[in-house]
Amino acid sequence: MTKLWGGRFQKSAEAWVDEFGASIGFDQQLVMEDLEGSKAHVTMLGIQGILPKADVEQILDGLQQLQVKAEAGELAFSVANEDIHLNLEKMLIDLIGPVGGKLHTGRSRNDQVATDMHLFLKKRVAEVISLIENFQKTLLQQAEQHVETIAPGYTHLQRAQPISFAHHLMAYFWMLERDKQRYTESLKRIDISPLGAGAMAGTTFPIDRLKSAELLGFADVYANSMDAVSDRDFIVEFLSNSSLLMAHLSRFAEEIILWSTDEFKFIELDDAFSTGSSIMPQKKNPDMAELIRGKSGRVYGNLMGLLTVLKGTPLTYNKDMQEDKEGMFDTVHTVLGALKIFEGMVATMTVNTERLHSAVHSDFSNATELADYLAAKGMPFREAHEVTGKLVFTCIQRSIYLLDLPLADMQAESTLIEADIYDVLAPEAAVRRRNSLGGTGFEQVRTQLAKAKALLA
Repeated sequence: MTKLWGGRFQKSAEAWVDEFGASIGFDQQLVMEDLEGSKAHVTMLGIQGILPKADVEQILDGLQQLQVKAEAGELAFSVANEDIHLNLEKMLIDLIGPVGGKLHTGRSRNDQVATDMHLFLKKRVAEVISLIENFQKTLLQQAEQHVETIAPGYTHLQRAQPISFAHHLMAYFWMLERDKQRYTESLKRIDISPLGAGAMAGTTFPIDRLKSAELLGFADVYANSMDAVSDRDFIVEFLSNSSLLMAHLSRFAEEIILWSTDEFKFIELDDAFSTGSSIMPQKKNPDMAELIRGKSGRVYGNLMGLLTVLKGTPLTYNKDMQEDKEGMFDTVHTVLGALKIFEGMVATMTVNTERLHSAVHSDFSNATELADYLAAKGMPFREAHEVTGKLVFTCIQRSIYLLDLPLADMQAESTLIEADIYDVLAPEAAVRRRNSLGGTGFEQVRTQLAKAKALLA
């Protein structure tokens, strides 16, 4: 087959060389964006009088036919035509004749592929933002049910202080809010049109880049043609934002996995998001959470892969940059899937409130309350810390907890301790009293929920 660019060549490449260099196996995912870009380009060529009206109408009709076939999944792509751009151009020429070859007037594959990726990411980032908001709504709904559900809070994965379970869930709401902000901010740099930059130096045809951008819904155009075809910052930024999002999902996944073990039993996942064992009938594995935790690594890898590709490439376009797509497509697929799965997993999980109640009454996470109690009565905090530590050690030796320790034993360490200490040490009171801004106190958590609702509204 003669290449559309083959006039200068005297021999054809081996089939396996073509296969190695071809990108159609993955960049066919840009089919709709490529057709959109071509429609806008040829429309602009007509407006500018670069192509006659009859040619423009014939090309637009052919592109529309290809779009209908693409939507129906009826297009057959060929490795011999290398990429999505040449495949579609060849199909257009086969469909409407030589006039289809005029579509490429004033355009290069370099600005064409960059335009396609800007269009693709603009749509997909909007989808990611929408799914993040859905997940935030689900977290909010779960949190509203558990404002006064007391759970152990951890540092170093050791029991630390009692908290509202809603407060714990809402920590992820705010992580997701920052993720959403980053994606939203990135749209400014995605919503720029490279179309019309040509191979790297612009074109001699009197094109109107602003009109092309307007037709495609872009907010701006690249000011420099060399930058337009070589810029992949917007993809790196997407991969970076996605890596942070996956880090947050992975941390949450780890907690879901821990909470659903027999050792914790804080939650139970719905059967739809769990799997069994091929040999152990009793097992209910949190496989979806584990898979999301694992998939974070591939997203990080996609980011590092593209950064490595770009670090040594001179301006402007180089074949290395073909490697920008697979990681981008994979990350889009991974992030969209992970958000959908996680939203469903959290929406359907059962919170074991009895187990949580039992947990916070069977630990020393209320020890800080005793130290604060003594400090509030005038004892230096370091001394209060030591007194409390000694009382905790006494309890450990007796296999009891602070609420079980007789008042006389507490007063043996400090006469400042009075009978009201048992009210102070109650986990519910410990949480309620932490009413500093952003704290886990019930009043503060409700204030936080109201702020979150207002953001989503």
